[in-house]
Amino acid sequence: MSVVAQQPYIEQRNGGYYIAGTRISLDSVVYAYRNGESPESIVESFPLLTLEQVYGAIAFYLGSRSDIDHYLANEEAEFYKNPQPLRVSAPALYEKLMAAKATRLSD
Repeated sequence: MSVVAQQPYIEQRNGGYYIAGTRISLDSVVYAYRNGESPESIVESFPLLTLEQVYGAIAFYLGSRSDIDHYLANEEAEFYKNPQPLRVSAPALYEKLMAAKATRLSD
């Protein structure tokens, strides 16, 4: 009986988590998963990923959920600390987009 080598699905680099061998962030897969997308749907959104990679990323997330949720919360806080170009150049549009996002998240 041969032993199957474990496949690394996630790598940490540049302060973030990425699907191994790609430039696609774990964040992208996790947000899609949290929004109820199926692994097959996530592959359609990110055609460079295989179904195996998506399942591996989801398994990694579920196995480290509290750490990854904390990481994502910190990333969002950092993002919103910086001024958003749209907020400065088109404040009405920015507010409309933020309201739409809040509505989507509350559903």
